[in-house]
Amino acid sequence: MAQEQPFYQTDPSKPLADGRRERSRTNHAKIIAAGMELIGKGEYSPNAARVAEVAGVGIRSVFRHFEDMDALYRQLGTEVELKVWPIMLQPLEGVTWKERIVSLAKRRMTIQEITFHYRIASELRRFDSAYITDDIRRVLRIEFEMINACLSETARADTSGTAGIYALLSFANWQSLRNDQGLSAEDARNVVLRLLDRALSGFSDS
Repeated sequence: MAQEQPFYQTDPSKPLADGRRERSRTNHAKIIAAGMELIGKGEYSPNAARVAEVAGVGIRSVFRHFEDMDALYRQLGTEVELKVWPIMLQPLEGVTWKERIVSLAKRRMTIQEITFHYRIASELRRFDSAYITDDIRRVLRIEFEMINACLSETARADTSGTAGIYALLSFANWQSLRNDQGLSAEDARNVVLRLLDRALSGFSDS
């Protein structure tokens, strides 16, 4: 007569499979966290070995979860977007188009500060990665469209004036103020708002 197995061993393979899945999920999260940590500290081009070191996993584990570094950056980009979409979706304040542009500028600077290190890392990798190049273009298109949605018809007709607003609210300008001039986020914000106020004064209110 066969010996009856205890109830907790009715499917001996299941605990092992569950354990492997849990380790896989944990390692996946560690790799993403390591990539975010390195970029957040200004290490803008970490390789797989460096990510594996900080994550506390083997380099083979990195490529088991991500086909290449582009795939990892794609996931890091998703993590960054998850942080900023709730901010982007908030309604703008103001009644006039100029008030809404100012509200958009304030919101954009908050987002630029949150995404600061990731966007620098993306700019450094864009010429080696078709994915990152396309993603940067996508983000810029969204930023342009959001500005255009605030502008009045008269303002849109002033192409050189609107080009100035695009440049003023761009990440390139924010990076220049924060990195090249060494301004604090608060000081950089004050500069942008002061220049924006002057730029808007050149437009009709209608």
